[in-house]
Amino acid sequence: MQGDQQGYDRGTSIFSPDGRLYQVEYAREAVERGSSSVGVRTAGGVVLAARRRVRSPLMDAESVEKLHQVDDHLGVISAGNAADARRLVEFARQTVQRDRLTYDEPMPVEPLAKEVADHVQEYTQSGGARPYGTALLVGGVTDGRPVLYETDPSGTPSAWDAAAIGGESGEIREFLEAEYAADADLESGVDLALEALAAPDDATFSPAEVAVGTVTAESGYRTLPTDDRRNALDALGLLDEDGGPQAS
Repeated sequence: MQGDQQGYDRGTSIFSPDGRLYQVEYAREAVERGSSSVGVRTAGGVVLAARRRVRSPLMDAESVEKLHQVDDHLGVISAGNAADARRLVEFARQTVQRDRLTYDEPMPVEPLAKEVADHVQEYTQSGGARPYGTALLVGGVTDGRPVLYETDPSGTPSAWDAAAIGGESGEIREFLEAEYAADADLESGVDLALEALAAPDDATFSPAEVAVGTVTAESGYRTLPTDDRRNALDALGLLDEDGGPQAS
C-alpha cells in the first residue's frame, strides 16, 4: 500500500484511487508557503497588494517582484514559487501582445485568465513536467468595468470581488468577507487590501515590505510609490515605526 502511495506521488499526471492528483496538491502547498497577496475589486478599479518577504536588511526590498504589469489595463500579483510566477507572467504578456496584434484592441481580463489557466492545466496532465507552484490574481478593466480573476495550480480560473492567495489566505479571506463593500471607491479598496494583509497577525509594515498596484479605466495600471504607501499605512496605524525589514 505504501509503495502504491509513492507511485501516485511520483506520477505528475496519475490519479490516485480516490481521485486525487498529489502533485497538484503539493503545488497548492507551495502557494500556501508564499507570502500573502490580495486583490480587491472596487467601483473605481482593481487593487492588488502583497507582502514582500525580505530575508535580510542587506536585500533590496524593491527587487522582490510580486506585482507585474501585463498591459496598460492589466496587472498580475502572485504567490508561491517566484520563478514559476515569472514564467507565467511572461506567458501572459505574450498572450496579450498576440491578441492585440490580431484584433487591434485590448484583451479582456476573462479571456486572459482562461488562457493562463489552460496553460497551467496542461502541466497537470503532461508527463515529464511538474505543475506550476504558483497562483495568480489577474486584475484589470474590460469595457470600463473592473474585473478580478484567480488562477490556481490546477488550472482553474475563477472570478472574485475580493480574493487572497498565499500564506494565511484563509484568515485574510474571512476578513475580506466581513469587510468588503461592493460600492467602495479605489482609495477605500487600497485601505481594505492593506488591512487584510495585516489582519492574521496584527502586523505592521515599512513601505518597502508591501507592494500595491491599481488598475483603473482612467489611469490604467500603476503602482503606488513609496510615499503613498507610507501615508496609507500611517493613516491605518499599520506603519512600522522602525521602518526596517520584518520577516513575513
